Amino acid sequence: MKGIHIVIVNWNSGAQLRECLLSIGHCAPAAVPLTVTVVDNASEDGSADGLPEFGFPLRVIHNPGNEGFGRASNQGAREGQAEYLLFLNPDTQLHRGALELPYRFMESAEDVGICGIQCIEEDGAVARCCARFPTPGRLIAYALGLDRLLPRHFPAHFMKEWAHDADRDVDQVIGAFFFVRRTLFERLGGFDERFFVYYEDLDFALRARQEGWRSRYLAGARIFHRGGGVSRQISARRLYYVTQSKLRYAHKHFSRLEAAMVEATVLLLEPLARSAYALIRGNRRELTDTWKGFGWLYRARLGPGQRS
Repeated sequence: MKGIHIVIVNWNSGAQLRECLLSIGHCAPAAVPLTVTVVDNASEDGSADGLPEFGFPLRVIHNPGNEGFGRASNQGAREGQAEYLLFLNPDTQLHRGALELPYRFMESAEDVGICGIQCIEEDGAVARCCARFPTPGRLIAYALGLDRLLPRHFPAHFMKEWAHDADRDVDQVIGAFFFVRRTLFERLGGFDERFFVYYEDLDFALRARQEGWRSRYLAGARIFHRGGGVSRQISARRLYYVTQSKLRYAHKHFSRLEAAMVEATVLLLEPLARSAYALIRGNRRELTDTWKGFGWLYRARLGPGQRS
């Protein structure tokens, strides 16, 4: 079925969700059928309640609990039939052409399975949002902060050295705007729901590449992305989820020895490195959040059935 089905996973996004939906209505291509599903993961702020008409078919699913991003995204994808899926963060706003350009490009590039576009940050700068696939060495270097101390020798996960000002094939486009062929999404079984949040889009991009599909970044279309969303208010919890997903990714895609090396570095040395940087900067909040987040992680990994 021709068209685009947009899936937005919402969790306490406040007014950002309505702003996002309003922007979709403003830039919806006239000749491209469009449907939207909002999957609300038990928000407590009423952000997904009583949404008005925005000029396109909209369905809102209210989950009784927080199902995580991957599972909720799969849930939303099943609600549509359009040939293209767009997984969109509620803290984004689409600029004109943000839907039409990737749609037209994907129609003409049959070996491209995933498409992303340019992200503009709050200060107007172009975000360095495309990323490399992690390797054991890269994850270890990141855990020790070597990508910040010696960036020439240890490239960062995100492609900061590239201005994101031209079209390019990349390993991963940002998950805040993740434009995917439905046939590919269904072939891969959607997002791996073992990733509660973070790394599910990276895992999907890697599996797509292994199946012979390309990921393409398009600089000619834009979204505004606030970045961090509500997670910026809960940095300890965010650190917990990011690190948990990072270790799950390592155990899924690396050898047993490589995954063990990454896990040992992350669990034993990363909190020390983070603490050192926090002390150097005099950031007591960051120091507290580091140990709080890793404390949750230690308890989770020692609990029954919690190993990756």
